[in-house]
Amino acid sequence: MTHKSDFIQILTARGYLHQASNLEELDALAAKRCVPAYIGFDCTANSLHIGSLMQIMMLRILQQTGHKPIVLMGGGTTKIGDPSGKDSQRPLLSEQDIEINKQGIKGIFEHYLKFGDGATDALMVDNAEWLDALDYIAFLRDYGGHFSVNRMLAMESVKARLDREQALSFLEFNYAILQAYDFMELRRRYGCLLQMGGSDQWGNIITGIDLTRRADGQSVYGLTSPLITTASGAKMGKSASGAIWLTEADLPVWDFWQYWRNTEDGDVGRFLRLFTELPLDEITRLEALEGQEINDAKIILANEVTTLCHSAEQAKTAAATAEKTFAEGAISGGAISGGLPQFPTALPLGFLDALRLCQFASSNGEARRLIRGGGAKLNDAPILDEEYEITASDANEDGAIKISAGKKRHAVLTTS
Repeated sequence: MTHKSDFIQILTARGYLHQASNLEELDALAAKRCVPAYIGFDCTANSLHIGSLMQIMMLRILQQTGHKPIVLMGGGTTKIGDPSGKDSQRPLLSEQDIEINKQGIKGIFEHYLKFGDGATDALMVDNAEWLDALDYIAFLRDYGGHFSVNRMLAMESVKARLDREQALSFLEFNYAILQAYDFMELRRRYGCLLQMGGSDQWGNIITGIDLTRRADGQSVYGLTSPLITTASGAKMGKSASGAIWLTEADLPVWDFWQYWRNTEDGDVGRFLRLFTELPLDEITRLEALEGQEINDAKIILANEVTTLCHSAEQAKTAAATAEKTFAEGAISGGAISGGLPQFPTALPLGFLDALRLCQFASSNGEARRLIRGGGAKLNDAPILDEEYEITASDANEDGAIKISAGKKRHAVLTTS
């Protein structure tokens, strides 16, 4: 199907579009005028991980096709916590923690969006501006009658929790109401006409569309992207060592690059479409590669995603480090590649402690299993002694020691 607007055409062609309310009307509107649209990001951690990257890319495409992105920071809604996709209530964060997390998240968007005062420049706002000032009784009188409890109980985020007989607090039950109010408030303040999000947000988005129609008599739209799993069925955004964060402070660029380099063969084409800006015909060529050649496509994927999220220079450094690590060996002539994650330490140090320090194991038990499986290495040599103690004699002339877990995870202990 040919769409009228570049925005909907690109979302469809690259695999972002899952659900939309009144798509033909939205498409026609986007072909005629600038459409302000928002996605909300709660401040539950001091970074976002790649589970949010699809939504960030959607905002980028929105701006590149002549529309206005609104990044909504959930300084208010984080105080409740979104129950979508959760088996239990999130721990409640203090206002101080929420503010710290918000500041950590903000910088991510500057890599993807242009902020400013222009018609299509991105805008960042915090829903605490209006949610913190709500008068609860007045709010219930003005808007409570527009929400159907029957409909809210049928929402997937609520129904799934109840079907599993897991507790859903009244506090969490209010989340959809506040998110709906956000949409209405953003339309009033900034002319926002579209809310986007992952498919798990569909019920919340529809609730906001309905509230805006009932309370203000205005039409707004909703659009969701599919939830992404890998070709093997695993949830995207996790690795053996934890979440794949979008900030260097929370995850070394090397590890970020390596995550994409390790993409499963069956995901290469899809991830190139979703997370890079390569032309579609080039992606078609790359995803058709077979055997060892598919690794060239994976390196391109890693370089492109890392360039967008961090910088071209950091992507280049990570790629060069990988080539040296895997093609030449990271230790050569007494030098260790500086692109690997580095962990300062004092010696002597137990090998189990070293594996945990390098984040290759979360416990001594996990470290022992890694050793017993033959996957734990010191300076590229397998260590089978669980009680092995690393000393100065294991360091090169620069005081560096390479620790590895399997063939693809490497780190450096620095001792000087």
